[in-house]
Amino acid sequence: MSKPAKCISVKEARQLQTNWKSTRAAYIEKEHGSADTCEFLYSVEELQEFLDYVKSESLKEGITSPGVRIYFAAYDSFTSDKATIFLAPSKSGDAGSENNYNIDPFNFGQGGWPPNIY
Repeated sequence: MSKPAKCISVKEARQLQTNWKSTRAAYIEKEHGSADTCEFLYSVEELQEFLDYVKSESLKEGITSPGVRIYFAAYDSFTSDKATIFLAPSKSGDAGSENNYNIDPFNFGQGGWPPNIY
């Protein structure tokens, strides 16, 4: 299998992480008084299961090329005061595509603590 066209180099990924840490992470830590998570881990099997679910449920609606958006989110302070993400199905892979609210989003990945810096 060939490498996907949208892959970036390790060097580019490290620079993106550095950019995030020096801008957004600094503000989050100042506002909340502590560091927040900056990475989330899912096994390939978990992600594949979700992607297969999205494909299957989308086909039932006649959607042949769904997309998946990744949203930044945060738990309420009762559960945790840390950030999270969730993956939400959309009706296509186009930027302006509508979310598909008929298919449940995906959450509950693992995050290292302290966070694993790329």
